Amino acid sequence: MSKRTRTPLNLVRARPGPPHTVTFDGREIPALPGQTVAAALWSAGITAWRTTRRGGEPRGVFCGIGVCFDCLVEVNGRSNQRACLTPAAPGDEIRTQDGSGHGGKPGEGR
Repeated sequence: MSKRTRTPLNLVRARPGPPHTVTFDGREIPALPGQTVAAALWSAGITAWRTTRRGGEPRGVFCGIGVCFDCLVEVNGRSNQRACLTPAAPGDEIRTQDGSGHGGKPGEGR
């Protein structure tokens, strides 16, 4: 097996179902059945999808197991969804979350 084909899917000989699409900030991206939102975003080259309350610093996955809350994202209008735990369903509308997701802007200290 060449280095080019050494992907997690190939290494475990996974045979996922056909991909579907989700949108991230209006951009269509592919997702595989069973993938989390974070995995779909990472696969599309997107590594940050939240900004901090103070300073507006970009955040994405930190712990990857739902403990740290750095990966919060808005899914289908619901804020504060942990991207590392939320399955990506066909047609999901995913948006960057600003700050706490409670309508405040970065730096407002909510």
